[in-house]
Amino acid sequence: MSTPDTNDTSASTQTSESTTHFGFKQVDTSQKVNMVKDVFQSVAAKYDIMNDLMSFGVHRLWKRYTIDCSGVRAGHKVLDLAGGTGDLTAKFSRIVGESGQVVLADINDAMLKVGRDKLRDKGIVGNVQYVQANAEALPFPDNSFDIITIAFGLRNVTDKDKALASMYRVLKPAGRLLVLEFSKPTNDMLNKAYDMYSFHLLPKIGQLVANDADSYQYLAESIRMHPEQEVLKTMMETAGFEQTTYHNLTGGIVALHRGFKF
Repeated sequence: MSTPDTNDTSASTQTSESTTHFGFKQVDTSQKVNMVKDVFQSVAAKYDIMNDLMSFGVHRLWKRYTIDCSGVRAGHKVLDLAGGTGDLTAKFSRIVGESGQVVLADINDAMLKVGRDKLRDKGIVGNVQYVQANAEALPFPDNSFDIITIAFGLRNVTDKDKALASMYRVLKPAGRLLVLEFSKPTNDMLNKAYDMYSFHLLPKIGQLVANDADSYQYLAESIRMHPEQEVLKTMMETAGFEQTTYHNLTGGIVALHRGFKF
């Protein structure tokens, strides 16, 4: 299967005011939120199992590295945006302690429910709040959070520039944003192997495990349409973030971007 050139920055933006991409398809901008919602409504129950299968468990190391780079400490207020089933929230909750707070926010109510149930089963209740929220218009006051993380969620946002601006607004001065997301492999052979896996094996795994090949076809396509490393870095800087850097993980299959608000 041929895929768009991820070096083409136009792949990451809306083609007009009225249309945007949903995977490789062009759809009305007003429809995308509900289309993405349908994907995650479908996969929510099997989301954690599929994460382990898709990444061979390596997603846990990517998330651990994100925590290590966050600078989180006791008393901090953290926003885990597009936090889904709460992997990062669980770790943040233990670190910030009783004097801190973690807000697990997701636009999808099914994902939030799975995350809330999972964390409560682990006994994590006291310092975690659950909020259904759109990243493009976060329902929080200015300067609310010490740290914001968004892991594997930004690529599903319709207007990424608007979302980054919203995150910047709700960060406290000296706060930091961490964006963990699939990106562009730095090695051509790895890139070709990754394409083969994503477009030939991943939908089949989705069909076998989650009875849903189409959602995982979309997920593979959405990764290819996401801005590559340097483009996303520039987008963060345009939103106002400073000292913006990124670190490639697993050969650039995933990248962790970090920026500060001063």
